[in-house]
Amino acid sequence: MQVKVCGLKTTEEVKTCVSNHSNYCGFILNYKKSHRFINYQTAEKLMQINKQTSFYVGVLVNPSEEEFKKFSNLDLDYFQIYGNYSEKQINEIKINYKKKIIMSLQIKQEQDILKYKIYEKVADIILFDSSGLHQSLSWNYNWIKQVPSSITKMLAGNINIDMLENLKKITDIVDVSGALETDKVKDLNKIKNFLKKIKQIND
Repeated sequence: MQVKVCGLKTTEEVKTCVSNHSNYCGFILNYKKSHRFINYQTAEKLMQINKQTSFYVGVLVNPSEEEFKKFSNLDLDYFQIYGNYSEKQINEIKINYKKKIIMSLQIKQEQDILKYKIYEKVADIILFDSSGLHQSLSWNYNWIKQVPSSITKMLAGNINIDMLENLKKITDIVDVSGALETDKVKDLNKIKNFLKKIKQIND
């Protein structure tokens, strides 16, 4: 099982994730309602940190064409996209901006899972998330058992360290943010403990 730590804002947070082998590091680039939002200058600075074996992910909510252009200049491996896009549009974004795509689906009810079928041919990873965006909301993770194993599945929505043993049976990647914070600030010890637990499970 792989892990993405999302909503990173400081050099120290990114270096902690990279040195403790977080597979993906996520940055909130255009969603100002989130307390994890960073401006372009900060993003640029953080992208200069040697990512070693990690991948850098830019999280974009309903991005405009201008935003795609702007953020494609950053040293990102993936765009993680929230919004209503067709398969064709996502394919064009992928080709035009030379980024891999994590397509985010917001899950409120079981049938929302099936939206993966729109993107299965173009997205590199499908993220099954809660409907809360910047809030950590839970939903029934077992719903994703109906998604075929040929799809690389990422799971988000109020995930914490105690769930990992169970989640490894149903997802390829966990996406975590709020559980690694104390008073809405990333807690370096929580990050280290979470990544250590992932390593133990994988070993």
